[in-house]
Amino acid sequence: MALSPRLEFRQAQSLTLTPQLMQSIKLLQLSHLELNDFVDAELLRNPLLEREEGSESAEAEPAEAPERAVELSAYEDTVAQGDRIKDADQIAEGYDTAVENVFPESNPNEMGSVTGPDRNGSFEGGEAPDLDQFVASRPRLSDHLEAQAQMLLRTQADRLIGQHLIDGLNEAGYLTVELEAVAELLGAELGDVEAVLGALQTCDPIGVFARSVAECMALQLRERNRLDPMMQRLLDNLGLVAEHNMAGLMKAVGCDREDLSDMLGELRLLDPRPGLAFDSAPIEAVVPDVFVRSGPDGGWQVELNTETLPRVLVNRVYYASVTKKTRDTAEKTFLSDCLQTANWLTKSLDQRAQTITKVAAEIVRQQDGFLTHGVAHLKPMTLKMVAEEIEMHESTVSRVTANKYMATPRGLYEMKYFFTTAIASADGGGDHSAEAVRHRIKQLIDAEPASDILSDDTIAEMLRKEQGIDVARRTVAKYREGMNIPSSVIRRRQKKALQKIA
Repeated sequence: MALSPRLEFRQAQSLTLTPQLMQSIKLLQLSHLELNDFVDAELLRNPLLEREEGSESAEAEPAEAPERAVELSAYEDTVAQGDRIKDADQIAEGYDTAVENVFPESNPNEMGSVTGPDRNGSFEGGEAPDLDQFVASRPRLSDHLEAQAQMLLRTQADRLIGQHLIDGLNEAGYLTVELEAVAELLGAELGDVEAVLGALQTCDPIGVFARSVAECMALQLRERNRLDPMMQRLLDNLGLVAEHNMAGLMKAVGCDREDLSDMLGELRLLDPRPGLAFDSAPIEAVVPDVFVRSGPDGGWQVELNTETLPRVLVNRVYYASVTKKTRDTAEKTFLSDCLQTANWLTKSLDQRAQTITKVAAEIVRQQDGFLTHGVAHLKPMTLKMVAEEIEMHESTVSRVTANKYMATPRGLYEMKYFFTTAIASADGGGDHSAEAVRHRIKQLIDAEPASDILSDDTIAEMLRKEQGIDVARRTVAKYREGMNIPSSVIRRRQKKALQKIA
């Protein structure tokens, strides 16, 4: 058979991801904050898009007609105008300008802009001012320290070193950069950097610029004149304090139980994170995307949180009026693209809402035991199990449940929380959810008495006998450490110490 080039026609079907389809897939995994930012950007770019206004604006009472501006004549007697001119606002309206331009030297309280309440406790205009606008924000830690560094450090070189050390602080006020790295970066001597650090460690709040918890507490104790050799030895053995090893502490510090109790009481009065008292990143409240409520028929009702969904409309009237007037081909093409993009966005937002509702309803259906009885009845569930029931791909379910929250009668949970791995049953029954096993482990540890602390082997055996959960000792240890629960040895010391204190 001879090999030669030739042309052939073949007909085939394939799935092509267009830019709009890729963008629709991306919208699924956006949180409601990110989605609103995306819609705001589209509103700026697309003149055919506009936000759907609520019914409040339509039902609002018509605004009162503005008062007719007082026409002033330069030839009229100002005394005769006294009965018509009431305040500075009306004078400014007559000149069609701001009050500040008419009376720049006057007190604002004398210009009719008084915001205080009258004798009856009401405010002018019917609304009280927004007090949040007048609340001063807390100062930032870096600004607070920079102001002190300007007074403590005399030379420009020391101030430059101090600025690098301030930039190396974390939110808690601890120094996260190495002094050798700062010295090498600035070309300074290590001794100079250490001297600057020693000066900055006297700044308020005491304890900042520490490189460890022990050093932070030592700085605060030194300020109180309580850092004696015995207290320093206690700080050097903070690991034994965390383990509640009182016998080891008394031996390492060289004191009796009464002195050790007094020193530990002093440590509890210290602040191990002094930098957190200053302003940091704002904390954003979690807003649920889906509400789950009990239905009248004993089931569950799944509703989207409409407050988090952006509502956009396509202004087809504006599109029709503009296209009739324009004769430019480029303008018509631009308007056609805008209309296509606007239609796609509204359709994508609607499809996103329907997909979230569909996935949330299936999660609620499969986790009915959790909603009714609690976390002990949380079933093992995977993305594949949900995807097969609603006839979607696993990747779609993964995107829908990302950064989404569900408000249930049991509390507010991220949708990803309900997807847990399965642990086999020892008696051949149904599998158990890993989250339910963690919950049971925590219950057993919380209920253990100080005289009978449960080891990981004992917990594994109890789970196997009581609930038929086939779990290994190392799995119990992994779940326990994931919940920040110490080992049985440390728990025994902690509970015995609490008994002695009580």
